[in-house]
Amino acid sequence: MNAIASYQYETLQVSITDNILTVTLNRPHKKNAMSFQVINELIKLAGRISKDRTIRAVILNGAEGTFCAGIDLGDLNHPKNTAFALWELIKPWQSAFQRVCLVWRDLPVPVIAVLEGYCIGAGLQLALACDIRVSHPDCQLSIMEAKWGLVPDMGLTQSAFGVLREDTLKELAMSARIIDANEGKELGLISHCSEVPLEQAQKLAAEFAERSPDAVLASKRVINAMYDQPAKTLYKEKAWQLKMMLGRNRKLASEKQSRPAPYLANANSAKFLLSVNLLVLFSFDSL
Repeated sequence: MNAIASYQYETLQVSITDNILTVTLNRPHKKNAMSFQVINELIKLAGRISKDRTIRAVILNGAEGTFCAGIDLGDLNHPKNTAFALWELIKPWQSAFQRVCLVWRDLPVPVIAVLEGYCIGAGLQLALACDIRVSHPDCQLSIMEAKWGLVPDMGLTQSAFGVLREDTLKELAMSARIIDANEGKELGLISHCSEVPLEQAQKLAAEFAERSPDAVLASKRVINAMYDQPAKTLYKEKAWQLKMMLGRNRKLASEKQSRPAPYLANANSAKFLLSVNLLVLFSFDSL
């Protein structure tokens, strides 16, 4: 048995067939929403994959017909986790939220996301960091962070660049609109639509596995380099998310009500929050 498959994970299922690793998000009772434990296990797993030269391709999917319904908001709202999230946004290097997506973009092998059911928020940002996205036509896709008064901050400035046009990306991020995979393919978000997306992904992975691993790695690195953005953009994501989380327009609670509270004008923000946010923004600008 491959060493990677021998590790025990609480939120992931891992299997290897013919040097192709399949990673399954396994929280079906939460529609595979991304908890802090999922984030930690995905980052650790990606680190192990990067050191294993026997793996030729990775397939990333979700259990029981759903890819990922976004961040687990109940988990995020726990006081301990909220404090951890704020620290991740303040510290002057990549946050765990960014790493959990970008590690797949940085892996030395092709990564194929298999999208079914819901691919929302954090789930879509994770999928965008993969090299190929194969989706069932009925899969629901959305950059949904704006609905919760948040901003997409999981490496979207890196992973979406070159995939979506600027105006399209802005529209999806600002509206939090849900689209299906057919529209996603028209926009360039989805690589392939298939009624059997896992089978399609397995065929692609097998094709990649037949090629020289050095040539595949070089191709991925060269093409990624065409679309690399300055690290400064990642700090901008963090700075604006910190502003959202500390601000009064964060609607995680009010969205649960039948009649959500109206957004507040920016002028009503507390002065001390403005001072903190300006300090953070200027700090990141200097990096």
